[in-house]
Amino acid sequence: MGFKNLFRKKDINVMLADLQAEGQEGHGISLVKNLTLRDLVALGIAAVIGAGIFSTIGNASAAGGPGVALLFIFTAIACAFSALCYAQFASTLPVAGSAYTYAYTSFGELIAWIIGWDLLMEYAIGNIAVAISWSDYFTGLLNGVGVHIPAYLTMDFLSASRGFDEAETLMAGGTAFAQLTPGLQAAHEAWVNAPRLGSLPLVADFPALLIVVLITYLVYVGIKESKRTANLLVLLKLLVIVLVILVGMFYIKPTNWSPFAPNGLGGILKGVSAVFFAYIGFDAISTTAEECRNPQRDLPRAMIYALIICTVLYVLVALVLTGMVPFSELAVGDPLAYVFERVGLNFVSGVVAVSAVVAMTSVLLVFQLGQPRIWMAMSRDGLLPKVFARLHPRYKTPSFSTIVTGIVVAVPALFMNLTEVTDLTSIGTLFAFVLVCGGILLMDNTGQHKGRSGFKVPYYNGKYLVPLLMVTVVGLLLTFNPTGLQNFFSLTDGTESGWDVFKHKIPLIGFILFCIVITILSFLRSLSLIPVLGLITNLYLMTELGITNWSRFLIWLGLGLVVYFIYGYRNSKLNQQFIKRPGI
Repeated sequence: MGFKNLFRKKDINVMLADLQAEGQEGHGISLVKNLTLRDLVALGIAAVIGAGIFSTIGNASAAGGPGVALLFIFTAIACAFSALCYAQFASTLPVAGSAYTYAYTSFGELIAWIIGWDLLMEYAIGNIAVAISWSDYFTGLLNGVGVHIPAYLTMDFLSASRGFDEAETLMAGGTAFAQLTPGLQAAHEAWVNAPRLGSLPLVADFPALLIVVLITYLVYVGIKESKRTANLLVLLKLLVIVLVILVGMFYIKPTNWSPFAPNGLGGILKGVSAVFFAYIGFDAISTTAEECRNPQRDLPRAMIYALIICTVLYVLVALVLTGMVPFSELAVGDPLAYVFERVGLNFVSGVVAVSAVVAMTSVLLVFQLGQPRIWMAMSRDGLLPKVFARLHPRYKTPSFSTIVTGIVVAVPALFMNLTEVTDLTSIGTLFAFVLVCGGILLMDNTGQHKGRSGFKVPYYNGKYLVPLLMVTVVGLLLTFNPTGLQNFFSLTDGTESGWDVFKHKIPLIGFILFCIVITILSFLRSLSLIPVLGLITNLYLMTELGITNWSRFLIWLGLGLVVYFIYGYRNSKLNQQFIKRPGI
């Protein structure tokens, strides 16, 4: 096994030629080109406007106050740098696979496998979290209209088990059942009242299973049906969000916006993982590249348009929420419904509850659409078994991959609550963004994108701008956050010391070292400013996700490397070409 073979790259011209050959009449294996610019923008909005605006915006606002609106803008800017880089790749290389495909042409096979493996985790965990959230909203909506489903049919086994144990402990200590939180009461009732197989309670989240089955079927039968459904769902939830903004404006009390950042910059950044989780969907657009009618023109536009529209909506909703009620009251699971109940508009609250179910459905649809196409792209390259690239003869969709995706999401959503690892979705997406931004720098440096038509990231020379930016940031930190700098160089935080404190600083130390290296390279090689800013902002956001998430992320990537060296390396199409080459 040669070291260089690990970084063998796919040639862009060869990939485009293969794609054109597959689409020729008689092959019968090409995806259906059915998506227009409007459809792509709708898919982007469908993926981004979901749990973030109906749920996690509440806790983020409670931590950061009205200033959380700035966090949405900052996160959107970080995503915009990445979106521009995605747009250049998508325009140059309109092939399914998203960041996996882009990494194969820029960094080589091993890095492509790593990002592909990462994307499989990102989409799967994200889909499971969305399915569970959808179930919670749906059952809450049914309860609101008087339809009550037994708790053991709407709660996953893990949550019921944990909740029952915690409730029993509290009641043994003297807490009355009526004094338990509604969540613990529901978990206790689910565990106690569930039918049993021997001594094992049969507790499962059937609404989560049913919505995954329904969405998987929809994705299975065709892109046309999927896009029509997505367009309808997006229209409905946009109407509701506009209603929330317009009605909520009349109940804003400007005094609630003061102080604007009650917990400082740290409070605002506390919600960064939740806020970023809301934005990760725009990259799913690129997985549909082969199903676009005009990918070179429409993919770049769709990514930028979807990002702008969603950012404006997020900022306006954040300002309306924090203006209607004191920010400290927003640490609830359904903040939009809560604020309208708080001001006596129960009808609007009910409309919001219905819209939340619609929003969750659209998010799940786009993620379930994206993941099978990544499986398919990796299979085409020989890194996964050929069956994952199989297209349905009638529906022209990656049939086997779609079914596998449904099973991978439905089964865990039925029995498990993966809230502890949902941040892996954010760290995985940020990692993809980092590689895409780095890929643009690498491709520009090698000239692989020169002479090609389509969108290109605007070039601004970073030779002096990047060092100036770094000096400015350090100056601002010294001026406005000297305490934070002092704490960074301290190995005690009052409760812990030594390694227990240092290990949490490892991601930030790595980020600082990277900033030093990229600043030097920018000066020496006049690197393009926008991809460099994308690298810096996304890596910083990764440092905010904590050492625990980094550890889990690295374990997952380590497992992926084992799979690659056992199967992918030997079966790679590039490896087969290397073996068959004369003289080898």
